[in-house]
Amino acid sequence: MRDPEQPPVGRGIDRLAAIMARLRDPDGGCPWDIEQDFASIAPYTIEEAYEVADAIARGDMADLKDELGDLQLQVVYHAQIAAERGAFTLDDVMAAISDKMVRRHPHVFGDAPSPGWEALKAAERGTRDDTSALAGVALALPALKRAEKLQKRAARVGFDWPDADGPRAKIAEEMDEIDRAASDDERAAELGDLLFSVVNFARHLNIDPEAALRGAAERFETRFRKVEQLAGAPLSDMAIEAMEALWQQAKRET
Repeated sequence: MRDPEQPPVGRGIDRLAAIMARLRDPDGGCPWDIEQDFASIAPYTIEEAYEVADAIARGDMADLKDELGDLQLQVVYHAQIAAERGAFTLDDVMAAISDKMVRRHPHVFGDAPSPGWEALKAAERGTRDDTSALAGVALALPALKRAEKLQKRAARVGFDWPDADGPRAKIAEEMDEIDRAASDDERAAELGDLLFSVVNFARHLNIDPEAALRGAAERFETRFRKVEQLAGAPLSDMAIEAMEALWQQAKRET
């Protein structure tokens, strides 16, 4: 008979689920794991998804394996909390996503031609209480990605500029409105509108704004580190004109 104090053996998701159930057991489980709930675990879930994306971007397969395991742990964690509350189980989660994938691929698992991924998702949204074209765009998405998704949803029902000239003009308009803002709150709102317009402009250029900004951040980091290397002294001791000259050199060399 297996020692109940030892984690179950095996390699699959059932073992992970059993380990999580043991960690959450009020009788001898881990105090930290026991006190967690959906809200406290959610930030870790988001973080693990980003770490998966980072491993993919670096092409590190060993790290990707580990990060996918960490992400799977988050699914098991949430499912265990739900099971304790009588809401649903891990098996329910797996069954629901399996059913969804079969339903969304009738051309593979049936004889009907596929009406298209977005059409199928739209039909599923139609069965919910919120029937807006914007329903289901998660609040927890990164702001740029959520803005892009909201714009794409609105565009599907014709609420969109015909070309990139519209959002380009909006960028200029929003810049003027920032200059005319009478308070910090109004200025912040107008800046939000400007960023939203930039996302819309990127969408019309078929550019992923999240990836574009990430690339800009990476270029800035590379060039800034080059500036530090070229300076040979603390940047805080240099005049802005000298730093600008080093920045231009760094741009040429990176």
